[in-house]
Amino acid sequence: MTNHLKLFKKIYIQKEALEDEVSQRAIHIFQKEKIEIVSDIFFNKAPLKGEEIKESKKILYLKRFQGSFFKRCPGAKPKLMCCNYYVLNLGQNCEMDCSYCYLQSFINFPAVVIYTNLEKAFEELKELKKTHFNQYIRIGTGEQTDSLSLDDISLYSTRLIKFFNQCPHWILEFKTKSNNIKNFKNISHKGNTVISWSINPEFIVQKEEHKTASLKQRLSAALEVKEKGFKVSFHIDPLIYHEDWKKNYGELVDQITDLFQIQDIKHISLGALRFQVQQKEIMRKRFGMKSLVCQGEMFQSLDGKLRYDQALRQEMFQFIIQRFQKHSKNWPCFLCMETPENWLHAIKAYPKNQTLIQKDFDLKFLPKQTQAYKA
Repeated sequence: MTNHLKLFKKIYIQKEALEDEVSQRAIHIFQKEKIEIVSDIFFNKAPLKGEEIKESKKILYLKRFQGSFFKRCPGAKPKLMCCNYYVLNLGQNCEMDCSYCYLQSFINFPAVVIYTNLEKAFEELKELKKTHFNQYIRIGTGEQTDSLSLDDISLYSTRLIKFFNQCPHWILEFKTKSNNIKNFKNISHKGNTVISWSINPEFIVQKEEHKTASLKQRLSAALEVKEKGFKVSFHIDPLIYHEDWKKNYGELVDQITDLFQIQDIKHISLGALRFQVQQKEIMRKRFGMKSLVCQGEMFQSLDGKLRYDQALRQEMFQFIIQRFQKHSKNWPCFLCMETPENWLHAIKAYPKNQTLIQKDFDLKFLPKQTQAYKA
């Protein structure tokens, strides 16, 4: 067990979800005086404010979800290159507190939420299985919450792996900034589960990625699951400009290439700092101008988000790609939520011409209800 017993000061359980497996587990894990059964918790119509965001991370709410679990990644937008990624949202909000977190711009629920009706998500996947069983599909769980930080409460990773064992053409990805991997140590898998870590230099982790595992802890966890036969991915995202960015990101690349072999790695994605316009003021109020994410000069791009100047993004991408290529040209790197122009500048080719990643960018049709999030 991690520090959840101390972290959460209150656990609400929706009455409708009381008999669900996750709810019953929480009742046995947490102190009785912290638990309250409720009909529901009302949420704001507007995003939470600074102090409300901070407090929401101390409250856990277990409830059933009535919407669609399976959706298209928010990167599937005009003007951006999309890696054919789909998401299963099994919760909302996160007990970690990264200064740049995009959830700050739209979260309007005053708690960290675990959806308890996982069977509904499986029903959606079973319907997809009827028509797309033999199609290559990548599905991740870490879009609106960390995939693994609460996995010792939900145990969702083990149930999902067992389901995906029946779908060898599908890829299941868990994305995390934690080192909570104990559920991967003794589970049988078919080689189509990827454990992905969002990483940054330790300087950035300490300064901007609050309440997360250290870089050393994440890399150590990645080595452990690799030894169990799991593929590993790294998301160096967001790249954050600072005075020593070349030194710090160069050392990060060297750490990866020293610890891992190319065959161990499914993907390495790179993404530069980006956020919604309304998030700028939220970050300033919460973290102040000492935060690096509040110091950079940002410009509104075609997708509406604030980003670094294109020339700076190109410089950062190219520097990191070339650092990887210094070790080997076969590291499977790609850009996340970026323009075709930046692909050509940093990688010198579009993804469909890159053997190691072209399969992920071979965009195919999936059911119409899998719409992208408004993110």
